[in-house]
Amino acid sequence: MIALALVTSPLATFAQEHHHHEEQETPPEPLAFPHSREGSGTSWMPDSSPVFAHHFMAGDWMLMLHYAAAAGYDDQWSDRGSRRFTSTNWAMGMASHPLLGGQLTFRTMLSAEPATAGGERQLPLLLQSGETYGGQPLHDRQHPHDLFMEVAALYRHPLGDLFGLELYGGPAGEPALGPTAFMHRPSAMNNPLAPIGHHWQDSTHISFGVLTAGIYNRSVKLEGSLFHGREPDENRWDFDLGALDSWSGRVSVNPTEQTSFQISYGFVNSPEALRPQESLHRLTASGSYANGIVALTALWGRNIVPSVSSDSLLLETSIDLDGSNAPFVRIEYVQKLGHDLVLPGDPDAKYDVFQCSFGFLHRFTGGPVVPFIGASLDAGLVPGSIEAQYGTRFPLGAFVYIGLQPPKVGHEHQMSGM
Repeated sequence: MIALALVTSPLATFAQEHHHHEEQETPPEPLAFPHSREGSGTSWMPDSSPVFAHHFMAGDWMLMLHYAAAAGYDDQWSDRGSRRFTSTNWAMGMASHPLLGGQLTFRTMLSAEPATAGGERQLPLLLQSGETYGGQPLHDRQHPHDLFMEVAALYRHPLGDLFGLELYGGPAGEPALGPTAFMHRPSAMNNPLAPIGHHWQDSTHISFGVLTAGIYNRSVKLEGSLFHGREPDENRWDFDLGALDSWSGRVSVNPTEQTSFQISYGFVNSPEALRPQESLHRLTASGSYANGIVALTALWGRNIVPSVSSDSLLLETSIDLDGSNAPFVRIEYVQKLGHDLVLPGDPDAKYDVFQCSFGFLHRFTGGPVVPFIGASLDAGLVPGSIEAQYGTRFPLGAFVYIGLQPPKVGHEHQMSGM
C-alpha cells in the first residue's frame, strides 16, 4: 500500500520576496499568521507545521502545487486479510488573488485512487471499516478517495483590526467538523495507514456540498457549516451532490506557535447508504503540537446514534530526525460495532479493538522533487469473542512503499497573511 505522506497548508506556498503582493494581501498585524497554519478545509494546524509544496507567481496571482503519490505492496495477515500491489495518490492546485480588500483562494484537489485503489484493488487494512463496495459494507479494507476530493473557494476579509471574516464553500469540500484530516496532519503525514477511527473523527473531509462561515482573530476561530451528510457512493468519479441537510460548529485555538486545539460538534444526516434511516451526532476534540522536529496529535471522536454510541481515541507522533529520516507511531482504541466489522450476532454490539502502527520513512532530498521509501507495520488486538473471525487475537499487517513528494518549504520563505 502506499501512503501519501505529504501535507501542507493549501496557502503555504508563497515566497516572502514578493513584497508588493504581500503588502496587498497581508491584513493588519493582529490578524496575520503563517500559511503553515492552514490545514484541510478551514481547519488550523500549529504555525510551526512543515510545508511541502511548489509555489509560483503569475502577476498578482499566487499559485501552489501540492501532491502525494506512492505505490507499493500491502500484506495483511489473518483470516480476514489479503494482499496486493496498490497506489494512493492525490494532487492539489491553488490560486490566490487580492479581492475587495481581502483574499480569494480557489482550490482543486484530485485523486486517481478510483483507478489505482478502487474496485477489487481496495486497500487491505485490518480493523478498518466504513462505506461500501458492491452493495456491501466495507470491512478490513480502506476505501479509495474520490476523483474530486475538493473543489472549493475560500475568502477572507478583515473586519477592522481585531477580527476577520472567513467564507468557504463548494461542490466538494470539508465542513468544520473534526481535526485536520489525517493525510494533512504533521503527526500523520509520514504514516501510510489511515486511522481505523477515521469514521469517528474526520470522515467528513470529502463532503459533496459545503458552506462554512467563521469569525477569527490571531489566536481563535469560531465557525459553522452546512453540508451534505451522505458519504460518497461507490462511483468515485463524480459529484454526489445533495441537500445541505447536516450542520456542524467548531472552535479552534492556537495559543502558541507550536500548539493547536479544536473542539467540534455536528449532526450528520443519514451518512451510510446501507443504514439510511440512521443519522448521527459527532463530537470531537483534539490537540496538536509541532516544533519542526516532533509532531504530536491526541484525538478523541465520538459517534452518537439513537441505538448505541461509540468512542475512538488516537495518539500519533512523527519525528524528523535530520530532514531525511522520520520514524512514526500511531496508537488507537476504537469501539467498533458489529455492523461496522460485519460480524455475526447483534449489529449494535460493541467490540473494543486496538491497533498500533510503527513505521519509518526515508526521503531522498536535494532535488526539485523528493522521492521517498518507507515501511510500516500495524499490530492489532481484538477481543476473544471475535477471535474466531480473524483466526487470531493479534492481526498483523505490513506495507512497503515508494513515492514522490514536493520539497520542504522553509518558514523563512512563507508569507504571513489572513
